[in-house]
Amino acid sequence: MKSRLNPRKTPRQERSAVTCAAILEAAARILETSGSQGLTTNHVAALAGVSVGTLYQYFPAKEAILAALVRQRQDMLADFTAAAREAEGKDLAHAVDAMVAASMRHHLRRPALAQALEREELELKLDKETLALKADMRDLVVGVLRDHGIEQPERTAFDLMSLSRGIVDAAVQAGERDFDDLKARMRRAVAGYLGIAA
Repeated sequence: MKSRLNPRKTPRQERSAVTCAAILEAAARILETSGSQGLTTNHVAALAGVSVGTLYQYFPAKEAILAALVRQRQDMLADFTAAAREAEGKDLAHAVDAMVAASMRHHLRRPALAQALEREELELKLDKETLALKADMRDLVVGVLRDHGIEQPERTAFDLMSLSRGIVDAAVQAGERDFDDLKARMRRAVAGYLGIAA
């Protein structure tokens, strides 16, 4: 299975990088409209405007394409890093606002894709990649909580991240698209857990 998750080769020239980007974008669009059941290498190649042979030069199976999309979610870490910086020197309520907004941003960019990739992440078991990304995000949240004097910041960060993910996943799966309302509800839940005014 591991060999099916890893790309065959890494694009080194600009043309190859453009081809890979087209393949991944095509796969993302299929996931948004049809889910993983609609994603086949033939369908991805056709939508990307490349031959199936060209696709297979980079990706040995559709699982490798899905894994590459999951690995691309470094923008989540960038969002959490920016939120942690924004929280510096501010009160806990402001820090909560910044971190809740960060946790929502990747859903706001492409909601259907974010939901599909979270489902695929569970199926693909991308241990190293996803654990590293989650650990980095958790460390940022722990740092913010520690800076604000929260006891047991590691456990609290785990609880808050689990709480937030549960709320967002359930809401998106139920078809909610009012992300302002969802963000307000998440803020109330996080504030309530921390014992601060919502």
